[in-house]
Amino acid sequence: MDQLTLDPERMRQIHQQESATFSLRRPHSAALASRAAVTMPDGVPMAWMAGLFRHPTLFVTGGKGSRFIDADGISLIDFNLADLSNTVGYGDNPVAQAVARQAARGAQFLLPTEDALVVAEALADRTSMPFWQFTISASTANMEAIRIARTITGRQKIVLFDGKYHGHIDPTMAEGGAPGSSIAAVPEAMGLSPHEAANAVNIPFNDLTALEAALAEGDVALVLVEPALSNCSLVLPKPEFLQALCRMTRATGALAALDETHTWAMEYGGFTRMLALKPDFITLGKGLGSGIPLGAYGMTPEIAEFVQRHRDVDIAPTRGLAIGGTTFANALAMAAARAMLTEVATIDAYQRIATLGQRMADGIDAMIAARGLPWRAFRHGPRSGFCLTPELPLTYAEAKPSVNPELSDARRVFMANRGIWDAIATAGPQVSFAHSTDDVDLYLQVAASFLDNLER
Repeated sequence: MDQLTLDPERMRQIHQQESATFSLRRPHSAALASRAAVTMPDGVPMAWMAGLFRHPTLFVTGGKGSRFIDADGISLIDFNLADLSNTVGYGDNPVAQAVARQAARGAQFLLPTEDALVVAEALADRTSMPFWQFTISASTANMEAIRIARTITGRQKIVLFDGKYHGHIDPTMAEGGAPGSSIAAVPEAMGLSPHEAANAVNIPFNDLTALEAALAEGDVALVLVEPALSNCSLVLPKPEFLQALCRMTRATGALAALDETHTWAMEYGGFTRMLALKPDFITLGKGLGSGIPLGAYGMTPEIAEFVQRHRDVDIAPTRGLAIGGTTFANALAMAAARAMLTEVATIDAYQRIATLGQRMADGIDAMIAARGLPWRAFRHGPRSGFCLTPELPLTYAEAKPSVNPELSDARRVFMANRGIWDAIATAGPQVSFAHSTDDVDLYLQVAASFLDNLER
């Protein structure tokens, strides 16, 4: 069995059989889904809750540690972490306690709390990026960074990298528009503005020649990049790629933003700290709030001074920057982020989950080798997964074979029936701050059983 000869019929068979078992064991979830279909499209309050999964909808009641409990009382060890938005785990923990205390005092004031100051100080200490602002999500953090960059530079173009994801916002959900092409980028989904998409330039990750060509026109406001592509399996940067990117933008009058939304969960202080990078912006979200909606962006002193001079107010005689929102930096979110940064996501905690991640990756490599497969494990810190090619990818094109929906669909429901909530198709299993060695070992045991079932 290899990547080229994975039997689609066998994968469909496993998916169908396991989905039937999944449904049979969950009559309460099924009843809730039937009821929900009357008032919500697909029976879910947000489209992704149906679109990310190819098995019947699961309703959840709570959780503890690395496990959540569904409406039928079934416990699942979560290696998806709500797509990295809840790396602290479930139930009673420092973040939950901080949120409860703040909720009792007030969730929102449209005024700062001391927690916001502590969070900004902690982020500055971890990244060496001195100034911070907060939003409701990483998507809005990226949107504000784009608006500021366009205002400062007087330019409109945004350079992106094939395989990226920076949120559901018009400027970044675009494909095509390679340097030198006469065909502009176009929206990659319905409902997006083609005029906004036309300002995007997409190039291959890790390709400095393509970046040089994109910057040569002198019309780029911002280069927005994930330090490692993490929404198409995992693509790590070549040595010096990100350092060179920051130098090249500076030399051509463009600005550079590192979207650390996912990579923040892989490294203490993100790749920015690990590689001593000097971007103009850093954007964060998801796990920073541990399930409480929160985004953040850091900026240099020069940009912070510009923002201060051009902030928008209701009665300003001149127009200011289009940044801010009523619930941005609310007291509840800032309490969650403070607890996460000061009590959970410590250096020692990152070291512990990196060790567990290595155990996961080594175990995947071992089961692959034992079956003679020309695959290998993705690995970086707590992140792992199945790379379905002999060599690790350096671009999105090289990563695409590992994003195999049929294999993922079959594996996810197979593992769910055995107590493991696996990653979505475009990601891979990741260890959270709540996981244990036993959790990782059970994942490996069930994954090995799945591979055995594929070969039957």
